[in-house]
Amino acid sequence: MAAAGYFAVTNVHSFLAVNDPVDGGILVIEGWTPDYAFAEAISEFKLHHYDKLYVTGGEIEHGGALSGYRTYAELGVTILSGMGMDATSFQAAPAPAVGRDRTYASAIALKQLLLRNGKSPNEINLLTLGVHARRSCLLFEKAFGPGTKVGIVAIKDQSYDPARWWKYSRGFRSVTDELVAYCYARLFFHPYTE
Repeated sequence: MAAAGYFAVTNVHSFLAVNDPVDGGILVIEGWTPDYAFAEAISEFKLHHYDKLYVTGGEIEHGGALSGYRTYAELGVTILSGMGMDATSFQAAPAPAVGRDRTYASAIALKQLLLRNGKSPNEINLLTLGVHARRSCLLFEKAFGPGTKVGIVAIKDQSYDPARWWKYSRGFRSVTDELVAYCYARLFFHPYTE
C-alpha cells in the first residue's frame, strides 16, 4: 500500500501536466498563464507554423491589479504585443463572465469566434500551465466535439519543482486542486448548450 501511495504521489504531476501536441492547425494559449508561457507560445508558433494564435480567457476580477483589462484574453494579446509578436498573427477570444466552468466557457467562446469567421479547425494545440493541462484538454475536447483533435502543450510551472511538488505550498495546492478538478470534469461535468 505504501508503494502504491509513493507511486501515485510521484506520478500524479506528470499525469496532469501532460504533453500531447498535434501537428498544425491553430495554437491557443489560456490568457491567465504567466508571461513566460506567452514567450513559449511565441516560440511554439514560430517553430510549427500555425495558422493563428488565439488567446482565451474570461473576466478579470474587478479591483485587482490588472483591472485595466476586461478579460484575460485582452491581457494576453497585450502581452504578445509587448513581446514583439506581429499583431496579425494573434487574436483575443474573450469569454463571458461565468461563475463556474471557466475553461469550458473559454473553449466555447473560441469555438463561436471561429465559427463566426467561417473557420472549423481540424486540429488545435492548447498551451497552458503545468497541471492544468489534462483538464483543459478534456474541456476543450468536450467543447469542440469529435470533429476537432485537441493537442496539449504543458508549460513547466516555474514556481515549484515538478519532481518534488509536494514540498512546495504552491505545488501542493496546484496538484491537489487540479486532481480534484480533473476528477470532477471527468466524472460529473456535462457540457451545456452553447
